[in-house]
Amino acid sequence: MASTSAPRAHSSAAGRIATAVSNLASDNQSLIVDIRKSLAMIKGIAVDLEKDQQSDKVKELEATVLELLEAYNDCTYFSEAIQSIRSLYQPSDQPTHFKKLLEDEVAKLKETSPFSPNNPLYRQFKEAIWNVHHAGQPMPGEEQEDIIMTSTQTNLLNITCPLTGKPVIELQSPVRCMDCKHIYEKDPILHYIRTKKPHPRCPVAGCPKILQSERVVCDPLLSIEIEEMRSTENVTLQPMVVEDFTEVDDE
Repeated sequence: MASTSAPRAHSSAAGRIATAVSNLASDNQSLIVDIRKSLAMIKGIAVDLEKDQQSDKVKELEATVLELLEAYNDCTYFSEAIQSIRSLYQPSDQPTHFKKLLEDEVAKLKETSPFSPNNPLYRQFKEAIWNVHHAGQPMPGEEQEDIIMTSTQTNLLNITCPLTGKPVIELQSPVRCMDCKHIYEKDPILHYIRTKKPHPRCPVAGCPKILQSERVVCDPLLSIEIEEMRSTENVTLQPMVVEDFTEVDDE
């Protein structure tokens, strides 16, 4: 009896761990989404303040953005640590100190990719403020060519669907793979997975991940990131439109 009860206990423990990880990841993801929404709202308020020449208040909001970004990074580390422990955890007869496991995993992640304010989200905030009075001009310390590079930065891994060729911002039902983070149109990718069984590899060139339909989802963050990308592209295109009209007037 002892030989069969141990595997069952281990299986039960693994199931409980998987459920706990799923719940923790869901709660943490909700917090990440809330932070991103707050960052977008603060950016909009800061732009309005900059238009009103209230630079001191803009500086205060900039400090708040940096604090939120640090919290955002901490949440991201936590999510990655949770998923890592889920993959590595092996049930045993000895008690597991999960808190220490999480802390150690988060510490490793912070060491390999420490927090830096020079990330795309902070860049987007600074650029939005700068464009209020200097649209189309490079920010201090940059060259003209840097405008295209920095203003088109995005947190999305791919900007077009590998199956339909459509830009991500034009997809009707965008979904993202939880494993490789690539983005697709929902119906085509689900059809692709069904027809490519048993080993439907991600259609993005060079990606080795095998897709599972239950892990290709519209996560809460995806719609926010796509909307941010739309806003960024609109801001980037605006100076070009003004410039074209100016040339026509000059003629």
